Amino acid sequence: MILTILAATPIAGALILALVPRGTTDHLPAKVIALGVSLITLALSLVVLAKYEPTSGGYQLTQEHTWIKAFGAHYAVGVNGIAITLVLLTTILVPIVILASFDDRLPDPRGVNAYFAWMLAVEGLAIGAFIATDVFLFYVLFEATLIPLYFLIGTFGGGNRSYAAVKFLIYNLVGGLLMLAAIVGLYVVSARQGDASYLLTDLKELDLGQNTERLLFLGFMAAFAIKAPLWPLHTWLPDAAGQATPGTSVLMVSVVDKIGTFGMITWCLNLFPEAADWASPVIITLAVISIIYGALLAIGQDDIRRLVAFTSVSHFGFIILGIFAFTSTSMAGSTLYMFNHGLSTAALFLVTGVMIARRGSARISDFGGVQKIAPIMSGVLLIAGLSSLSLPGLAPFVSEFLVLAGTFTVSIPAAVFATLGIVLAALYVLIMYQRTMTGPLAPGAEGVTELRPLEIAALTPAIMLIIGLGFFPQPVLNAINPAIDTVVSHIGKGDPAPKTPTPIDAGTTESTGHEEGGH
Repeated sequence: MILTILAATPIAGALILALVPRGTTDHLPAKVIALGVSLITLALSLVVLAKYEPTSGGYQLTQEHTWIKAFGAHYAVGVNGIAITLVLLTTILVPIVILASFDDRLPDPRGVNAYFAWMLAVEGLAIGAFIATDVFLFYVLFEATLIPLYFLIGTFGGGNRSYAAVKFLIYNLVGGLLMLAAIVGLYVVSARQGDASYLLTDLKELDLGQNTERLLFLGFMAAFAIKAPLWPLHTWLPDAAGQATPGTSVLMVSVVDKIGTFGMITWCLNLFPEAADWASPVIITLAVISIIYGALLAIGQDDIRRLVAFTSVSHFGFIILGIFAFTSTSMAGSTLYMFNHGLSTAALFLVTGVMIARRGSARISDFGGVQKIAPIMSGVLLIAGLSSLSLPGLAPFVSEFLVLAGTFTVSIPAAVFATLGIVLAALYVLIMYQRTMTGPLAPGAEGVTELRPLEIAALTPAIMLIIGLGFFPQPVLNAINPAIDTVVSHIGKGDPAPKTPTPIDAGTTESTGHEEGGH
């Protein structure tokens, strides 16, 4: 029941905001209600965490009721280490986003209630997707997240917001339709082999057959690759992030896009293990291309928002690479990367959003020398930027290292090429920082004033977590590892065992030709 209450709380908050009178000019009551609801949701997620037993790799706090009997659909929820990590990420980020969005300049100031209501709706639907253990329920929530994001981009975004919102919607709807076709296929197979069911536990036991499994996998994977996003299905993201408000970008990239990579682990690997193994060489190749391509395009951007969006294309490449390397090390790194990337990208979007609002321009070339007049802003940007390039001592370093270390044991070329992304990340972050913050104060940049107390209060939790998890990531890994081990065991994979030295006879320099214990 606690999981249902957790997901329902922000949805109820959104409905309350829709009924709240607009009232004062600054719409403070609506903002306070939104922040209060998000903090209650955070408190509930901490209750869930307290009830969760981290040593178990299975689902806990489960709840199951028949929903649509004719379809075999259930209202079924539960959390494992992967789900609870992403639920916590969501409930941590939403209060930060709401607080940071108090002073957002909207195209229509009368829409403040709707603005914050849609944010709470995103939170509730995303939590629902992370805790769903019935694929039909997951699909409904997966698609439903598009509605509030479409309105957040299309109603409250920049001058080209309509185009960006429609492109976002079309890309993701196409992916959703492909997944729906695959879900129908699962229903047909399930009905032929017994009672139709969409429960994860039942679907894992189906005998799909090789060709059927591969076709169904492609339907799910296409939807998740668009959501993630994976090259070459990523092109909606820079446009959407370039037009959305900073808070909307955080919800889209740091929360909702994680449903894509979460779905790869939870649904693709659990339901279609053979097909995932079959497709892994191509997916690993696309992931490496995403890492390099996203970083190269980030280097060439003059628009700060598009730069941050392309860095996320690169980072999602790392996450997907770790998932399809199929080692417990790389997959644990990918899950931790989802959490850490959410924090670092949130800090980047929010602090650059303040810069853009102050300057009235998103062009890097319109800034320069800002650290002279806004040293705190400069420091926050530096920490967020260094975390994005995975500097040791900051949270993303640990996750990126685990991804590369795990990948190296199964594919040295993929790990080597992916490592180039770290070098390129140093370029796009440091070049951006140098051009905006150092040197003489650029004409017109004097309007970029220091962070206000409210903005500092919003950014401080993210910065503290980035630094804290950089030195002490073990609490998160303790929750993640058992769930990852369960997935790795189900797909029949494991970490390659280290090779033992070859024994040598005393009287010869030749190897026996066998590893120790191989006789």
